[in-house]
Amino acid sequence: MTATALASKVGLTVAPCHRRLRDLEAAGIIRGYRADIDPAAVGLGFEAIVFVTLRQVDRSTMEIFENRVADNPNIVEAQRLFGSPDYLLKVIAEDLPSYQRFYDSELTSLPGVERLTSTLVMKNLKSNAGPPV
Repeated sequence: MTATALASKVGLTVAPCHRRLRDLEAAGIIRGYRADIDPAAVGLGFEAIVFVTLRQVDRSTMEIFENRVADNPNIVEAQRLFGSPDYLLKVIAEDLPSYQRFYDSELTSLPGVERLTSTLVMKNLKSNAGPPV
């Protein structure tokens, strides 16, 4: 949405709307802007949710694991969970064979992994919705 459209929607003129947007950005409330790209449109139509249980949950293992996950472009979402499993990862790939190669070469080599459980995504009903406002 453009700033002009936003200003109109919230009942402000453009200048105060821009000022409020800059304030929200400076305060870290608005963390950034990005294009919402359809993975299937760029050849990455296969999605899997992967639950990860670590062998040991110590600071060093978690830090190395989390850094490797953050650096991997095929892992598009990652959450650390309370309880078991320890992590939830959303992985995208071209198709099932490429996901299998990724699973075998990348996921199994992540540090501290005891168990990986994959669930294949049949259909996305809602994604990137953001918080309710």
